Amino acid sequence: MTHSGLNAYIVAIIKTPLRLHLEIQRHRRNPVGIIRSSYRSEGKVKHSTHGRVTGLSLDQLKVLQAAFRGDVVLKGSPEDFQLINSREYGASRALLELAKQLGLDRALYSRNEPWVRDCLAMIVGRLLYAGSKLALSNQWKNTTLWQQCGTEGKVDVDTHCYEALDRLLERQSAIQRTLASRHLKDGHLVLYDITSSYFEGAYTQSDIVTSGYNRDGKRGHEQMVIALLCSAEGCPVGVEVFAGNTQDATTVPNKIAQLHAQYGLKEIIFVGDRGMITHAVAQKIKGTEGLHTISALTHRQIVELLERKVISPELFDEQRIVEVLDPEDTKRRYCLCRNPQTARREGTTRQRLLERARAQLDQIAGSRRRATEKRLGARVGRVLERTKMGKFIQWQVVEGKLLWSFDQDKIAAERLFDGCYIVSCDVPQEQMATVEVVASYKKLGLVEEAFRNLKTVQIEVRPVFHKTDDRIRSHVFLCTLAYYLQWHFKQRLEPLFAADGTHKDRQWTVRNVIERLAAIRRETILLAGIQFEKVTLPQADQQKILDYLQVSL
Repeated sequence: MTHSGLNAYIVAIIKTPLRLHLEIQRHRRNPVGIIRSSYRSEGKVKHSTHGRVTGLSLDQLKVLQAAFRGDVVLKGSPEDFQLINSREYGASRALLELAKQLGLDRALYSRNEPWVRDCLAMIVGRLLYAGSKLALSNQWKNTTLWQQCGTEGKVDVDTHCYEALDRLLERQSAIQRTLASRHLKDGHLVLYDITSSYFEGAYTQSDIVTSGYNRDGKRGHEQMVIALLCSAEGCPVGVEVFAGNTQDATTVPNKIAQLHAQYGLKEIIFVGDRGMITHAVAQKIKGTEGLHTISALTHRQIVELLERKVISPELFDEQRIVEVLDPEDTKRRYCLCRNPQTARREGTTRQRLLERARAQLDQIAGSRRRATEKRLGARVGRVLERTKMGKFIQWQVVEGKLLWSFDQDKIAAERLFDGCYIVSCDVPQEQMATVEVVASYKKLGLVEEAFRNLKTVQIEVRPVFHKTDDRIRSHVFLCTLAYYLQWHFKQRLEPLFAADGTHKDRQWTVRNVIERLAAIRRETILLAGIQFEKVTLPQADQQKILDYLQVSL
């Protein structure tokens, strides 16, 4: 019986001319209400049964019983209706149900053990309340998340979070094999990219946290390196954490071996970011059966092709993609592209840096104080290091004075390649056309989107509050599983986002959807001395979201 149906039934009871009462039978699996009336016959009290009420909870039957007594009407007042507790329900319910529909709980472990439910709570909690595990454990007063996952009352962070994280790390390989079997197929693209995430504070117990090249420009911070495997659609299936000084290309051979050995893939088209397939890596993976690679060349590799006269500047075109074969390796295809927007951006950036270098070098050259060649060289070196324009500048020290000039020929030659890039692959032409090769490489943008969500937008992998390597690894894996859930969440809501407005009329983001669902709450109500719980009825937009997610409350 619905909430409105129950109200209508109470009104009908109040208006009936009979003196009815409700007898609650609790000995059954589900409580049942028996509607009866009493009367005297031949000096004896007898009872008549008028019907049964089923499908209600014990609390609802008690409210109905109070209505039969007349307490709700005769004694009821606004003061008697008390809302004594309110907790978030809708968002956690929807995300937990989605996780179960996706089989994420079964991927964690085949049996419904307490640590599995705790991990589900942390995965969903990462989307609802990004923060420390302790902060999440203290949310039990504000949300029904932990209660829905089987934990009543206060949550113990050690038992429900840290111990569950340890079990999750033990299962990481098996879980990733399960996800890979669902989303990676033989002969399909496998997207692979690497990012870094920096730390603040001391991590003396960790070998992962160390100095290295930071891809976010956060100099002076120690870091870790995160490698992510995704399907062609951008769905994450595997993550690995490396030491902060790990170079991208060094991880590729083992990752390819892992795809073959652990994930059971025989045919792979491996898509890696610029410079991942270096000459050394190419030699290591050469001859690997069933393997094809797609990547982009570094500037140095492009220059090498120019020197070998495999390519020339005029082949780069904004309107079409030109394909060239390597004469030394006829299986190697080079797809030459030019992006006009990138060209303008690169030209503007270079001009700005050249002007900065000009101003600083003119200041050094115009100084009236003579200096030694060594001292002037040091000052010039700092300028060239900061601006990265050394290859365009000719300079010398004559009699303690700096003389310098721009190499206009080199600047002009560099300008020819603004916005130019080369996608390299060894996928046969009959298997993948030129346009498809370039489009496949551009799909790495989906991995970059995953990194943005993991690091900043929604999930916020940092700051990392764990100090040991195992806990750091399990934390990153947990965040990746949260993004796995968010990815599917967003896929199901694609019609909602597609129908959304633009600019100031835009309403929906993943965050806004979650907040809207979180407005559906579970309330604890006290009425006529009876305490019971009710969930707020979804409004039209909330119900639409639930329908898209295929979730019912």
